[in-house]
Amino acid sequence: MNHFTIKDIENLTGIKSHTLRIWEQRYGIPLPKRTSTNIRYYDDDDLKMLLNVSMLNRQGHSISHLTALSKEELEQLALVATSDTGDTNIQLDAMLQAMFNLDEHAFDRILSSHLMKFGMEKTMVELFFPFLKKIGVLWQTGQVNPAFEHFMSNLIRQKMIVAIDAQASVKNANSKKFILFLPESEIHELGLLFANYVIRSRGHHTIYLGQNLPYTELDAIVTQFDCDYILSVLTNIASKLTTQEFVNKLSSRFKDKKYY
Repeated sequence: MNHFTIKDIENLTGIKSHTLRIWEQRYGIPLPKRTSTNIRYYDDDDLKMLLNVSMLNRQGHSISHLTALSKEELEQLALVATSDTGDTNIQLDAMLQAMFNLDEHAFDRILSSHLMKFGMEKTMVELFFPFLKKIGVLWQTGQVNPAFEHFMSNLIRQKMIVAIDAQASVKNANSKKFILFLPESEIHELGLLFANYVIRSRGHHTIYLGQNLPYTELDAIVTQFDCDYILSVLTNIASKLTTQEFVNKLSSRFKDKKYY
């Protein structure tokens, strides 16, 4: 069971601390618990309820109406709201709730709806990346267990792989050749997978080498494939090697290539 401060709740739901206190006084929600040393905190159920309230309140439902609903009625209303809306903020709240519930079905429902309306590329830019940025900040500030982030990231990764697999092979006379890889110690693959999807959708040819690739293995592929571009993503490795040092290291090996 997680413990959240009122500031944590504000950051996670977007509801201001003073608003939470007013709701507590007027409507009895949320009712914080107290530690043995009398410090106020909120638990997982409080967070999930407030995510639903925040989401529905943005859609125009009054707080007095929402606080009169049972837990089941509130959840059902939120389920309908996330299915019918194109509001990204509401969908981000629903995805956050699905993450804390470890609810793959709810996440898949939100994703499938957005994919049907907007396609993979727009869904990644407008929904996935803002969501990952949000939970990344929460992880850095200690407000979310990294395991929740891994749960959602892997679900997104699965969707990306399925979308790439479904792409038709389209090439033309102007097609370029790309090698995509992540260097040793680099395991954050979503950005590279998305780049692979976008490049292929433009009719170019990719060789996808994935994560944690030693430089010595890259040599043989570049020599054999004779690519136009080499593309990589730095997340973990950036703490050990600056971007410029990384590019210098590549360019000293493959002088006639361009790097992204």
